Order: sequence, then C-alpha cells, then structure tokens
Amino acid sequence: MAMQALHDSNGRRTALLYARLIDPGTGLYETGGVLIEDGKIVDLGPEVTADSVGDAELIDCAGHVLAPGLIDMLVFSGEPGHEHRETLSTTSRAAAAGGVTTIICMPNTEPVIDDVALVDFIMRRARDTAQINVHPMAAMTKGLKSEEMAEIGLLRDAGAIAFTNGKTSLADAKMMRNVLAYAKDFGVLIIHHLEEPTLAENGVMNEGEVATRLGLPGIPREAETIMLERDLRLAELTRGRYHAGQISCRASLDIIRAAKERGLPITCGVSINHLTLNENDIGPYRTFFKMRPPLRSEDDRAAMVEGIASGDIDVIVSAHDPQDADGKRRPFAEAADGAIGVETLLSAALRLYHDGRVELSTLLRALTANPARLLGLPSGRLAKGAPADLVLIDLDTPFVVNPELLRTRSKNTPFDEARLQGRALMTLVAGRSVYNYAEQHGR
Repeated sequence: MAMQALHDSNGRRTALLYARLIDPGTGLYETGGVLIEDGKIVDLGPEVTADSVGDAELIDCAGHVLAPGLIDMLVFSGEPGHEHRETLSTTSRAAAAGGVTTIICMPNTEPVIDDVALVDFIMRRARDTAQINVHPMAAMTKGLKSEEMAEIGLLRDAGAIAFTNGKTSLADAKMMRNVLAYAKDFGVLIIHHLEEPTLAENGVMNEGEVATRLGLPGIPREAETIMLERDLRLAELTRGRYHAGQISCRASLDIIRAAKERGLPITCGVSINHLTLNENDIGPYRTFFKMRPPLRSEDDRAAMVEGIASGDIDVIVSAHDPQDADGKRRPFAEAADGAIGVETLLSAALRLYHDGRVELSTLLRALTANPARLLGLPSGRLAKGAPADLVLIDLDTPFVVNPELLRTRSKNTPFDEARLQGRALMTLVAGRSVYNYAEQHGR
C-alpha cells in the first residue's frame, strides 16, 4: 500500500483512493475516494479516481476504511501544572496515533482553567505544540470549588467549547441550577461528573461481591444515579444543555432513556473502559484499573454496550487521565484514579464491532458525528467543504498493546498486553498527515 507522507497539504491537491468510505453522520457507506485541497474535502465518492483528479498526489487506501477523525470529548492533558504526567504535545502525538483528530481538554489543571487568560494559554500552546485540534473546556465554578460560578460568557467568548466541574460533582443544587440557566442563555454545553460525594466518600471500587472479597470499600451505583436524577430535574427546570460525562451502570441508562423520551435536551457519554472492562479485571489489586466512576459489573458493562448500539448513549470517550508511577504504584485504596486511553480508544472500541454487538457506523457515530454535533464543530463528517480531518482504519490486523511503545508520557493503561484487533493506519488533520503507521514501523 502506497501511503506517502502529506507533510503540508496547503495549496496542494491530494486524493485518497480505493477506500471504503464511511460517514456515520449521513449513513454514507460506499467504495470510492476523497479529494483534498487546502485542508478541506472538495469531492468524494466513486467518481474520485486516479483518472479524475489531475495532478493530485495519490494515496492508495487498499480497501481500508476511511472515516472522519475521532473526536475525544474527555481528555486530561496535564498542562499546565502536571507536565511530568502529560503535555499537550505528548497527548496530541498519542491521539494522532490512535486516529483522534480533535481532543477536548479538561480544566482540572494547576492553575484551573477558569480564567480567560488560561483559555487563551491552552489555545496558544496547542497551536505551538500540538499536531491535532485542541479545544479547552473551562471550569463552571471558580477553582472547581463549587462555591462561585465562573464567568461563563467571557470564557465562551475566549474559546471555551464546554464547561465542567472536572472530576468533582457540583453537589450544591442551587448552584447547579444557576449554571444550567446560564448555559441556556449562552448556548453552551454543561458536562458533569456524576458522583454524590457523601455516598462515594472513601470508596475505591464498585460496591458489591468483588469489593467485599477484596476487602475494599465500595461506591454504590446510587452515588451515580442520585446525582443523575437530580441533574435531569434541573435540566428540565432550566432547559439548559446538559451532558452526563460518563455513565457506568444499567440504572443510569434507564434514567437517560426515560429523560430522552420526555424530550429533555440531554445527552450522555461512556468511557471506553466501561464498555470493554468490568470490576473483575481489577484481579489482584491492579491499580491501572482504578478509575472514577469505578468499573462496574459485567451486567452494567453489557448495558453500556446496549446503550451504544441503540443510540441512547451518544458519545464514547477515552477518559484519558495520565498518572505517573508514584501515583499508581501504591496499595489499591491509596492509588490515584485514572487511566490513559486516547491512543487505544479506536482499537479498543473495535472490540464491540468484532464481537458483533455494535455496527461499525453506529460505533463511529459515537466517536465522530455525535461529539461534533454536541460541540458545534465542523469536523466529524465526510462531506464537501468539511475539514479534511480523517482516519484510515485497518479493521482486522491484531496486535498486543505494549505500554512502552505508547506515545503518552505516562504508561498507566488498563490494556497492558491486551490483544486488540484493528488500528489507525493514517491520520490527517486539515489534510496534513500527522501519523502514518507504515512510516513509523518501516513498512
């Protein structure tokens, strides 16, 4: 397969030929090509052939899937303040290798992204050091302390794409009501972490038989569902745009379905971890599987897969959260929460396709078109005039995850030595190649 590097596509024409084109937003599924000029798609379909594109540079996709680049709505980059764990540069390299062309960065940094100057800092750093598109989320309360609402309007105007309270739930119902009311006024999306703090206090894994057997304090599903129920009542009251960042159990999915049937303007996401792993994976106190929300039962995991297949869960995220060795090499109860995932997001998600549980277009929709729609981004689609943010996917080649080969600075992957099938072969951002598997591996 000839896959030359496209180091600078501005002013050039490039044609990706002989691909299986999948646009999950429109249902497009056909064999053909994509013609790129000045960083945008100018034509696509069966009529894009070597004979029809003139002097354009040709790339033979060899029948592999060509789809919109992935959009990851929940990524912790580490910058500013935690550069020893991750930077925008290392995050972007890992994302590109995983077929992710856009990441949305969390605001729980040091200092917290709750000021116009810090939003500007992230955007400038991304322009200078990142290979892919980076958009910052801003804090919805100052310092993420849940005491005073942030300047939502000013932060939006500065470039904040959404608002969140990071990995902490906003327990004050009146404050949450005000945040959602402002969200409606400014047309912004509120993304909330679901965890009733008093029920989750001191818990380190899912409450149940496995936690009892391991002798670890548990976090009940009700810590999630109680907060979700409250938030949905407030969303109904205010009509603010609300997105449950990560749900993890069947009861939450039932609540989401009922709210959508009532016509509420709500959406939800699930992490790749909660789609492919369960509490049993913790095994002998393996801290790389300690995360928030905790891994739940196999029944809950199966419910999350059902939610993606039915479309009731809108978005799949990596929940990329790098932790260094000092944070993870501790007794399970004392170890830091979080797992990296942006580089393995696509390959891990393809497990659901290979298992026959989720159709490929449905899976890709939750990774591309849906997050683009929620965030108002022009990407996430194959269409004339759209940004040429694309991923070429080999669906079939198996491989074993080697943490040392991952491009992230931290190596806390729950997929250590996991057998996965399918990966990104080439990732393009605005028509420019930011990752090429053949070049990286000398093939």
